[in-house]
Amino acid sequence: MRQTRDFLRSLGLPTDDTAATSGKRFPDGAQYRVEIPSTEGPEVLDAVLAEADARGVLVHRISQGSGGMLLTDDELAAMASAAAERSVELSLFARPLAGWGTSAMAVSSGGAPVAAQARGTEQLVHVLEDIRRTAEFGIRSVLVTDLGVLKVASAMREAGDLPTDLQFKISVQMGLANPASVRIAEDMGADTYNVPTDLSLGQLAAIRAATDLPLDIYVEAPDDMGGFVRHFEIAEIVRVAAPVYVKFGLRNAPNIYPSGSHLTSTAVALGRERVRRAQLGLGLLARYSADAITSALPAEGLAVPVSG
Repeated sequence: MRQTRDFLRSLGLPTDDTAATSGKRFPDGAQYRVEIPSTEGPEVLDAVLAEADARGVLVHRISQGSGGMLLTDDELAAMASAAAERSVELSLFARPLAGWGTSAMAVSSGGAPVAAQARGTEQLVHVLEDIRRTAEFGIRSVLVTDLGVLKVASAMREAGDLPTDLQFKISVQMGLANPASVRIAEDMGADTYNVPTDLSLGQLAAIRAATDLPLDIYVEAPDDMGGFVRHFEIAEIVRVAAPVYVKFGLRNAPNIYPSGSHLTSTAVALGRERVRRAQLGLGLLARYSADAITSALPAEGLAVPVSG
Protein backbone atom coordinates (compact mmCIF):
# COMPACT_ATOMS: atom_id res chain seq x y z
CA MET A 1 0.00 0.00 0.00
CA ARG A 2 2.98 2.30 0.42
CA GLN A 3 3.09 3.26 -3.24
CA THR A 4 -0.57 4.30 -3.23
CA ARG A 5 -0.19 6.21 0.02
CA ASP A 6 2.86 7.99 -1.40
CA PHE A 7 0.84 9.00 -4.45
CA LEU A 8 -1.93 10.39 -2.24
CA ARG A 9 0.74 12.41 -0.42
CA SER A 10 1.99 13.80 -3.75
CA LEU A 11 -1.53 15.12 -4.37
CA GLY A 12 -1.62 16.85 -1.00
CA LEU A 13 -4.10 14.32 0.38
CA PRO A 14 -3.87 12.54 3.74
CA THR A 15 -2.46 9.04 3.64
CA ASP A 16 -4.59 7.56 6.45
CA ASP A 17 -7.48 8.29 8.81
CA THR A 18 -5.52 9.57 11.80
CA ALA A 19 -7.69 11.64 14.16
CA ALA A 20 -5.35 14.62 14.28
CA THR A 21 -6.27 17.94 15.90
CA SER A 22 -7.37 20.57 13.41
CA GLY A 23 -5.66 23.94 13.51
CA LYS A 24 -8.09 25.44 11.00
CA ARG A 25 -10.68 28.00 12.07
CA PHE A 26 -13.56 30.19 10.92
CA PRO A 27 -12.49 33.70 9.83
CA ASP A 28 -13.13 35.03 13.34
CA GLY A 29 -10.98 32.32 14.97
CA ALA A 30 -13.92 30.18 16.10
CA GLN A 31 -13.83 26.38 16.00
CA TYR A 32 -17.55 25.69 15.81
CA ARG A 33 -20.93 27.17 15.02
CA VAL A 34 -24.45 25.78 15.53
CA GLU A 35 -26.96 24.83 12.85
CA ILE A 36 -30.63 23.95 13.30
CA PRO A 37 -31.94 22.12 10.20
CA SER A 38 -35.45 21.40 8.86
CA THR A 39 -36.81 24.84 9.70
CA GLU A 40 -39.73 24.71 7.29
CA GLY A 41 -41.27 28.17 6.99
CA PRO A 42 -41.65 31.46 8.87
CA GLU A 43 -43.60 30.01 11.79
CA VAL A 44 -40.96 27.38 12.41
CA LEU A 45 -38.16 29.94 12.07
CA ASP A 46 -39.82 32.20 14.63
CA ALA A 47 -40.32 29.24 16.99
CA VAL A 48 -36.69 28.12 16.66
CA LEU A 49 -35.37 31.61 17.37
CA ALA A 50 -37.71 32.05 20.34
CA GLU A 51 -36.70 28.66 21.76
CA ALA A 52 -33.03 29.49 21.28
CA ASP A 53 -33.52 32.71 23.26
CA ALA A 54 -35.37 30.90 26.02
CA ARG A 55 -32.68 28.23 26.35
CA GLY A 56 -29.66 30.44 25.86
CA VAL A 57 -28.58 28.60 22.69
CA LEU A 58 -26.59 30.65 20.21
CA VAL A 59 -27.73 29.61 16.72
CA HIS A 60 -25.61 30.68 13.76
CA ARG A 61 -27.35 28.99 10.85
CA ILE A 62 -30.88 27.91 10.07
CA SER A 63 -31.47 25.50 7.18
CA GLN A 64 -34.59 24.25 5.43
CA GLY A 65 -35.28 21.17 3.32
CA SER A 66 -38.41 21.79 1.27
CA GLY A 67 -36.84 24.46 -0.89
CA GLY A 68 -37.73 27.97 -1.93
CA MET A 69 -40.16 26.49 -4.44
CA LEU A 70 -42.56 25.60 -1.59
CA LEU A 71 -42.48 29.07 -0.02
CA THR A 72 -44.70 31.91 -1.19
CA ASP A 73 -43.21 35.30 -1.97
CA ASP A 74 -44.45 36.61 1.37
CA GLU A 75 -42.97 33.62 3.22
CA LEU A 76 -39.60 34.02 1.53
CA ALA A 77 -39.54 37.71 2.39
CA ALA A 78 -40.57 37.03 6.00
CA MET A 79 -37.88 34.40 6.54
CA ALA A 80 -35.19 36.56 4.96
CA SER A 81 -36.19 39.52 7.13
CA ALA A 82 -36.31 37.52 10.38
CA ALA A 83 -32.90 35.94 9.79
CA ALA A 84 -31.32 39.23 8.70
CA GLU A 85 -32.60 40.96 11.83
CA ARG A 86 -30.81 38.37 13.96
CA SER A 87 -27.63 38.19 11.78
CA VAL A 88 -28.29 34.45 11.30
CA GLU A 89 -27.55 32.56 8.10
CA LEU A 90 -30.61 31.12 6.36
CA SER A 91 -30.00 28.32 3.86
CA LEU A 92 -32.82 27.00 1.64
CA PHE A 93 -32.68 23.74 -0.29
CA ALA A 94 -32.45 23.99 -4.09
CA ARG A 95 -35.39 21.98 -5.43
CA PRO A 96 -36.84 20.04 -7.25
CA LEU A 97 -34.76 16.87 -7.63
CA ALA A 98 -35.39 13.38 -9.00
CA GLY A 99 -36.94 12.14 -5.77
CA TRP A 100 -39.72 14.67 -6.19
CA GLY A 101 -40.20 14.00 -9.87
CA THR A 102 -41.34 11.08 -11.99
CA SER A 103 -38.21 8.96 -11.54
CA ALA A 104 -39.10 5.36 -10.77
CA MET A 105 -35.47 4.59 -9.90
CA ALA A 106 -35.39 7.30 -7.22
CA VAL A 107 -38.02 5.44 -5.18
CA SER A 108 -36.71 1.92 -5.86
CA SER A 109 -34.83 -0.12 -3.26
CA GLY A 110 -31.49 0.38 -4.99
CA GLY A 111 -32.02 3.81 -6.41
CA ALA A 112 -31.72 6.12 -3.40
CA PRO A 113 -28.58 7.92 -4.69
CA VAL A 114 -30.55 9.09 -7.73
CA ALA A 115 -33.16 10.87 -5.59
CA ALA A 116 -30.84 13.79 -4.83
CA GLN A 117 -29.81 14.37 -8.45
CA ALA A 118 -31.22 16.81 -10.98
CA ARG A 119 -32.74 14.59 -13.69
CA GLY A 120 -32.35 15.79 -17.25
CA THR A 121 -31.86 19.29 -18.60
CA GLU A 122 -35.32 20.49 -17.64
CA GLN A 123 -34.89 19.63 -13.97
CA LEU A 124 -31.42 21.19 -14.03
CA VAL A 125 -33.06 24.38 -15.28
CA HIS A 126 -35.79 24.14 -12.64
CA VAL A 127 -33.28 23.82 -9.78
CA LEU A 128 -31.25 26.76 -11.08
CA GLU A 129 -34.43 28.81 -11.39
CA ASP A 130 -35.30 27.95 -7.78
CA ILE A 131 -31.87 29.23 -6.74
CA ARG A 132 -32.39 32.40 -8.79
CA ARG A 133 -35.80 33.12 -7.22
CA THR A 134 -34.49 32.40 -3.72
CA ALA A 135 -31.60 34.82 -4.24
CA GLU A 136 -33.96 37.51 -5.54
CA PHE A 137 -35.60 37.53 -2.11
CA GLY A 138 -32.27 38.19 -0.39
CA ILE A 139 -31.37 34.63 0.60
CA ARG A 140 -27.61 34.20 0.35
CA SER A 141 -27.19 30.46 1.06
CA VAL A 142 -28.65 27.52 -0.84
CA LEU A 143 -28.35 23.77 -0.28
CA VAL A 144 -27.06 21.85 -3.30
CA THR A 145 -26.90 18.07 -3.82
CA ASP A 146 -26.02 17.67 -7.51
CA LEU A 147 -22.51 18.26 -8.90
CA GLY A 148 -23.87 19.57 -12.18
CA VAL A 149 -26.06 22.08 -10.35
CA LEU A 150 -23.04 23.14 -8.31
CA LYS A 151 -20.84 23.58 -11.37
CA VAL A 152 -23.37 25.62 -13.35
CA ALA A 153 -24.53 27.68 -10.35
CA SER A 154 -20.90 28.47 -9.52
CA ALA A 155 -20.36 29.63 -13.10
CA MET A 156 -23.49 31.78 -12.85
CA ARG A 157 -22.17 33.31 -9.63
CA GLU A 158 -18.81 34.02 -11.21
CA ALA A 159 -20.51 35.61 -14.23
CA GLY A 160 -22.71 37.80 -12.03
CA ASP A 161 -25.90 36.01 -13.10
CA LEU A 162 -26.31 35.04 -9.44
CA PRO A 163 -25.21 37.26 -6.53
CA THR A 164 -21.46 37.13 -6.00
CA ASP A 165 -22.00 36.74 -2.24
CA LEU A 166 -24.31 33.71 -2.64
CA GLN A 167 -22.95 30.63 -0.83
CA PHE A 168 -23.39 27.00 -1.84
CA LYS A 169 -23.92 24.73 1.17
CA ILE A 170 -23.49 21.13 0.06
CA SER A 171 -26.15 18.79 1.41
CA VAL A 172 -25.43 15.53 3.19
CA GLN A 173 -27.31 13.89 0.31
CA MET A 174 -24.48 14.55 -2.13
CA GLY A 175 -22.77 11.69 -0.33
CA LEU A 176 -19.08 12.37 -1.06
CA ALA A 177 -17.25 10.65 1.78
CA ASN A 178 -13.47 10.80 1.31
CA PRO A 179 -10.85 13.57 1.11
CA ALA A 180 -10.35 13.37 -2.66
CA SER A 181 -14.06 13.59 -3.50
CA VAL A 182 -14.83 16.41 -1.06
CA ARG A 183 -11.97 18.36 -2.60
CA ILE A 184 -13.79 18.03 -5.97
CA ALA A 185 -16.80 19.82 -4.49
CA GLU A 186 -14.51 22.53 -3.11
CA ASP A 187 -12.85 22.98 -6.50
CA MET A 188 -16.28 23.30 -8.13
CA GLY A 189 -17.36 26.17 -5.90
CA ALA A 190 -18.76 24.70 -2.68
CA ASP A 191 -18.61 27.00 0.35
CA THR A 192 -19.41 24.45 3.09
CA TYR A 193 -19.75 20.67 2.97
CA ASN A 194 -22.16 18.44 4.93
CA VAL A 195 -20.38 15.11 5.30
CA PRO A 196 -22.23 11.77 5.63
CA THR A 197 -23.59 11.22 9.12
CA ASP A 198 -21.64 8.06 10.01
CA LEU A 199 -18.01 9.04 9.50
CA SER A 200 -15.54 8.18 12.26
CA LEU A 201 -13.39 10.80 13.96
CA GLY A 202 -10.43 9.65 11.90
CA GLN A 203 -12.37 9.89 8.65
CA LEU A 204 -13.56 13.38 9.57
CA ALA A 205 -9.99 14.41 10.38
CA ALA A 206 -8.77 13.11 7.02
CA ILE A 207 -11.37 15.14 5.14
CA ARG A 208 -10.47 18.18 7.24
CA ALA A 209 -6.82 17.77 6.27
CA ALA A 210 -7.76 17.87 2.58
CA THR A 211 -10.07 20.88 2.55
CA ASP A 212 -10.41 24.33 4.08
CA LEU A 213 -14.21 24.26 3.73
CA PRO A 214 -16.24 24.43 6.94
CA LEU A 215 -17.71 20.97 7.53
CA ASP A 216 -21.35 20.56 8.48
CA ILE A 217 -21.71 17.53 10.75
CA TYR A 218 -24.88 15.98 12.12
CA VAL A 219 -24.30 15.19 15.79
CA GLU A 220 -27.85 13.89 15.85
CA ALA A 221 -29.10 12.45 12.60
CA PRO A 222 -32.67 11.81 11.43
CA ASP A 223 -33.69 8.17 11.33
CA ASP A 224 -33.57 8.03 7.53
CA MET A 225 -29.93 9.18 7.66
CA GLY A 226 -28.77 6.69 10.25
CA GLY A 227 -30.40 7.89 13.45
CA PHE A 228 -27.09 8.55 15.20
CA VAL A 229 -26.99 10.46 18.50
CA ARG A 230 -23.35 11.55 18.89
CA HIS A 231 -23.66 14.19 21.60
CA PHE A 232 -20.82 12.78 23.69
CA GLU A 233 -18.55 12.98 20.64
CA ILE A 234 -19.12 16.69 19.99
CA ALA A 235 -15.97 17.81 21.80
CA GLU A 236 -13.83 15.42 19.76
CA ILE A 237 -15.63 16.30 16.52
CA VAL A 238 -14.86 19.97 17.13
CA ARG A 239 -11.25 19.09 17.92
CA VAL A 240 -10.57 17.13 14.74
CA ALA A 241 -12.92 18.82 12.26
CA ALA A 242 -12.82 22.56 13.06
CA PRO A 243 -14.12 24.75 11.58
CA VAL A 244 -17.37 22.84 11.91
CA TYR A 245 -21.09 23.55 11.93
CA VAL A 246 -22.47 21.32 14.69
CA LYS A 247 -25.80 20.25 13.26
CA PHE A 248 -28.69 19.07 15.43
CA GLY A 249 -31.11 16.86 13.57
CA LEU A 250 -33.65 14.80 15.48
CA ARG A 251 -33.91 11.06 16.07
CA ASN A 252 -37.34 9.39 16.25
CA ALA A 253 -39.08 12.12 14.26
CA PRO A 254 -41.23 12.01 11.12
CA ASN A 255 -39.85 13.04 7.74
CA ILE A 256 -41.84 16.16 6.87
CA TYR A 257 -40.48 16.84 3.37
CA PRO A 258 -42.09 18.34 1.40
CA SER A 259 -43.54 20.48 4.16
CA GLY A 260 -46.45 22.92 4.16
CA SER A 261 -49.20 24.46 6.27
CA HIS A 262 -50.73 21.01 6.88
CA LEU A 263 -47.61 20.17 8.91
CA THR A 264 -46.91 23.50 10.58
CA SER A 265 -47.69 22.41 14.15
CA THR A 266 -45.53 19.29 13.77
CA ALA A 267 -42.68 21.25 12.20
CA VAL A 268 -42.80 23.83 15.00
CA ALA A 269 -42.66 21.12 17.68
CA LEU A 270 -39.75 19.41 15.94
CA GLY A 271 -37.90 22.72 15.57
CA ARG A 272 -38.26 23.51 19.26
CA GLU A 273 -36.99 20.05 20.21
CA ARG A 274 -33.96 20.43 17.94
CA VAL A 275 -33.03 23.54 19.92
CA ARG A 276 -33.48 21.58 23.15
CA ARG A 277 -31.17 18.91 21.75
CA ALA A 278 -28.67 21.65 20.95
CA GLN A 279 -28.81 22.80 24.57
CA LEU A 280 -28.04 19.24 25.69
CA GLY A 281 -25.23 18.73 23.20
CA LEU A 282 -23.59 22.08 23.83
CA GLY A 283 -23.73 21.36 27.55
CA LEU A 284 -21.62 18.25 26.95
CA LEU A 285 -19.25 20.24 24.75
CA ALA A 286 -18.78 22.76 27.57
CA ARG A 287 -18.24 19.92 30.06
CA TYR A 288 -15.57 18.12 28.04
CA SER A 289 -13.98 20.99 26.12
CA ALA A 290 -14.61 24.17 28.06
CA ASP A 291 -12.14 26.13 25.94
CA ALA A 292 -13.80 25.36 22.58
CA ILE A 293 -14.42 28.65 20.77
CA THR A 294 -17.65 29.65 19.05
CA SER A 295 -18.60 32.75 17.07
CA ALA A 296 -20.40 35.78 18.40
CA LEU A 297 -23.05 37.32 16.15
CA PRO A 298 -22.73 38.94 13.71
CA ALA A 299 -20.01 36.60 12.42
CA GLU A 300 -17.74 36.92 9.43
CA GLY A 301 -18.45 34.33 6.76
CA LEU A 302 -22.13 33.75 7.62
CA ALA A 303 -24.40 34.05 4.58
CA VAL A 304 -26.94 36.32 6.28
CA PRO A 305 -29.88 37.30 4.06
CA VAL A 306 -29.93 40.71 2.44
CA SER A 307 -33.29 42.02 3.62
CA GLY A 308 -35.25 44.69 1.82
